[in-house]
Amino acid sequence: MTNSSVYVWHQDNLKQATQGQWHHSDKAEIYAHRIVTDTRQIQAGDVFLAIKGERFDAHDFIQNAYQQGASAAIVERVVKCDIPQLLVADTKLALGDLGRFRREAHPDLTVIALTGSSGKTTTKEMIGAILSQIAPTLITRGNLNNDLGVPMMLLELTDEHRFLVIELGANHLGEIAYTASMVRPDVALILNIGTAHLGEFGGRANIACAKSEIYSALTSQGVAILPFSDDFYPELLQEASKFTNLYLSFGERAVPIEQAGLEATDQAMLKAEGISSVLMMGDLFADDIETFATHSTFTLNTNIDIDQIDSLPVHLPFIGEHNVANALAAASATFALGVPLEQIAKGLLRATPPKGRLMRLSMDGYHIIDDTYNANPTSMLAAAKVLEAESDTKILVLGDIFELGDAADDEHTKLGHQLALLEIDHVLTLGNHMAHTATAINEQKSIAKHYTDKPSLLKDLRQLLSHGSATVLFKGSRGMVMESLIADLTACNH
Repeated sequence: MTNSSVYVWHQDNLKQATQGQWHHSDKAEIYAHRIVTDTRQIQAGDVFLAIKGERFDAHDFIQNAYQQGASAAIVERVVKCDIPQLLVADTKLALGDLGRFRREAHPDLTVIALTGSSGKTTTKEMIGAILSQIAPTLITRGNLNNDLGVPMMLLELTDEHRFLVIELGANHLGEIAYTASMVRPDVALILNIGTAHLGEFGGRANIACAKSEIYSALTSQGVAILPFSDDFYPELLQEASKFTNLYLSFGERAVPIEQAGLEATDQAMLKAEGISSVLMMGDLFADDIETFATHSTFTLNTNIDIDQIDSLPVHLPFIGEHNVANALAAASATFALGVPLEQIAKGLLRATPPKGRLMRLSMDGYHIIDDTYNANPTSMLAAAKVLEAESDTKILVLGDIFELGDAADDEHTKLGHQLALLEIDHVLTLGNHMAHTATAINEQKSIAKHYTDKPSLLKDLRQLLSHGSATVLFKGSRGMVMESLIADLTACNH
């Protein structure tokens, strides 16, 4: 049975969306529910879009797509195959045009777009949990957050969806401006400016510039959400104000007393006491924060003058204080849409961590914290602080951080100096750059050991776990496949 809420593509709207020209289209009319870029996923009637990449050219597989039941193909060059082909100048840009076309077919859709150096996936899930209480909500799947992934998500919109929560990532300037213009957000959120993709951007200032492109797609009625505690808050606010005067900030920051808006007498009194800065709160902030082995609690507060509750306790089923910051960001984005604090708190309670994001597993005699989804220096330090809060023997297993470019060795060394300040018992490192982390840790205290292969590390880890109760946290960049260590470690327990 066909779902009437699913959008139907046919030759006319495909041509309208892409400005392409049909070839071999003298067959029966085309009706399709899906546009697919991978021949392995083709179902009868799908339209196959042939992407040309650096290492492959999907035009070579159009015959395969036809044999698997594709009703048409979108191509950059006409291929010898008895299938209707829509010729476009660039299939990657055509995918963007199709995504844009789908977004524009939903004028009543409410869109929250988010970006940041870390925490995007977790915050996206939190926002989705809040909004899903209200109406059907589409949320970015996996890491479909780039110039190809974003339009692929837009193509999944149905008439039932009332909210879209979409993650925008970038590894070069201009990418978020492109995808943001496609999704046209009502609320645009930046979580933080860290060091992820430092190699591609060459510095945090350039990362801030790239992330702030998310605000460029806001109308004057759109709301910008800003990380009040971030170093780059002033620059982000300046960029957002070019497009909208509506914004909310979350978190807290220390500011010089001269910039705190205090009365002159209060300034003088504080200076006399030797106080040079004061803690200021954003529009939404947290206090009474407590973190536990399985969850966190805090009080959610707002400074906004509203005719409702302005403070509420929250039980968050996520571990780590950095996830309280993610929850604040999610609360701010939904609060901007008029969601009451009570409903925000209920949604946060229902949220579940994505796979590989600080997932806790209990084994015989020890615990595992799986944070292997990906890594950057900021998220790695945050994960280590989660481990530090454990009460038994604390073992940190770290793999290389990728995409740091020429700064890789320096960033891994800095991480080591920061990790050495934490109360952790053992650090086992793996890869090329992590050798610098281990060296930096051992300069302050001899708790780190570096490995160049997984079997050697696993052998020593098993030995450490044989000495009594312990918690071991695994983290590394996606390419390090650190979850394979967990699989090998736990295999003997089954």
